[in-house]
Amino acid sequence: MTTALATASATATNPAAGSATAAASKTIAGDFNTFLKMLTTQLQNQDPTNAMDPTEMTNQLVSFAQVEQQISMNTNLNALISLQQSQSLTASADLVGRRVELSGTTLPLQGGSATVRLPVATTATAARVQVLDNNGTILRSETVPLGKSATEWAWNGRTDAGTRLADGAYTYSVVGVGPNGSTVPLTGTALADVTGVQRHGNVLQLMFGPTGIGMDQVVSVD
Repeated sequence: MTTALATASATATNPAAGSATAAASKTIAGDFNTFLKMLTTQLQNQDPTNAMDPTEMTNQLVSFAQVEQQISMNTNLNALISLQQSQSLTASADLVGRRVELSGTTLPLQGGSATVRLPVATTATAARVQVLDNNGTILRSETVPLGKSATEWAWNGRTDAGTRLADGAYTYSVVGVGPNGSTVPLTGTALADVTGVQRHGNVLQLMFGPTGIGMDQVVSVD
């Protein structure tokens, strides 16, 4: 009985979405019914001279009631989150066909081209941009001068050797270069066209061809 109560309490305090919540609800329901049967049997067969402490019995009943209430709240919360995500998915559909600015290091190559937006010149007068594949191999490297306004570096989808690469997700890095050649921390952003919207688990993603990027990485919409 104690083990069942501990298991049910742990399930309620660490809820999972969807089927996990449903499974937890069934488990606690079964444990609760088993507990009641055990309690009834114990009351029927207890020693009248050494009856069950009513306070202990009440505390156990209250504990099970609290666990059931927590699971019910978790189920309702999951339903609310699902509804909110569905509404966000519908609202995000307006972004399809729009160009957005993305933080992070993912650079979508679309139609043989990709664009990196670089910040204005400060202590860094130029930026060294590198495009890498999934293995970290440098495919393209170029030093781009920075100006008084943001600079957009366009990549034609070719490697330094001139090989044309297939559309998809690549990684890029940006390092600032000072007047004396020293390196300066610098951050760039990627510009890409949204082709779709999808829900990946509990995360809402914008699609750039086959590449999905979380909505939290959207910096602006051009």
